[in-house]
Amino acid sequence: MKLKLISALVIIAATPALAIASPSCTKEPKSKWMPEKAMKEKIDALGYQVKTFEITGSCYEIYGKDKQGDRAEVYFNPVSGEIVQKGD
Repeated sequence: MKLKLISALVIIAATPALAIASPSCTKEPKSKWMPEKAMKEKIDALGYQVKTFEITGSCYEIYGKDKQGDRAEVYFNPVSGEIVQKGD
């Protein structure tokens, strides 16, 4: 019983943190998103070396390296291609 209570409290405490971890990049429908190929070309032009490219919520997200060779985690607006949030 005590373990269930502790587990529930941990889940409740972590939920807001999970919501903050992934930004909201657009409210536009996916039909208006830039094609993945075009987005990957734009990301290459920005100097990123992409290891992983994925869709996270309403964003295109990459994991890879920036121009300086440092690790990068970047969220992009899939409509405009603009950077929404950077992390590592």
